[in-house]
Amino acid sequence: MNEQEFDDFYTASFARITGQVYAMIGNRDEAQECVQEAFVRAWAHRRKLEKADHPEAWVRVTAHRLAVSRWRRTKLGRRAQDRAVSAAMVTEPVDERYVALVAALKQLPEPQRRALVLHHMCDLPVAAVAAEVGAPEGTVKARLSRGRAALAVLLSDNEPHGFQEGASHV
Repeated sequence: MNEQEFDDFYTASFARITGQVYAMIGNRDEAQECVQEAFVRAWAHRRKLEKADHPEAWVRVTAHRLAVSRWRRTKLGRRAQDRAVSAAMVTEPVDERYVALVAALKQLPEPQRRALVLHHMCDLPVAAVAAEVGAPEGTVKARLSRGRAALAVLLSDNEPHGFQEGASHV
């Protein structure tokens, strides 16, 4: 993968992956940082990445793992200082329906939340979700079913009109 191909890959997928990781972890700033770090790592592994069937999945998994690692360090109170301080980024405000969805997702157990995001927001089939999370397909189907049922309850009272569960909000 040359520089132009990588730049095109980054441009085409950064916002989508950030939205997906945000939905998984519930913190937009953290999601952006983790996705940026994942792309730095992807650049270092670009020769291997160009042979991968799904380079976007590689970046998403790496970003999620980074977020989990950061959460663990923070939880233990051993988080290292930020490596660099940069100017504040100006970002577009997030659609309030998406914020409500993320807030509801945060209330679900992490395995259900991750399965829902990968299946419905990343448009991965059940088999691909199972491969990405390392669980049997039946387990993923159960997580999806339980997660959808829980989301229906969580979103029924506080969802803005016009929200549709299957619609992509990334």
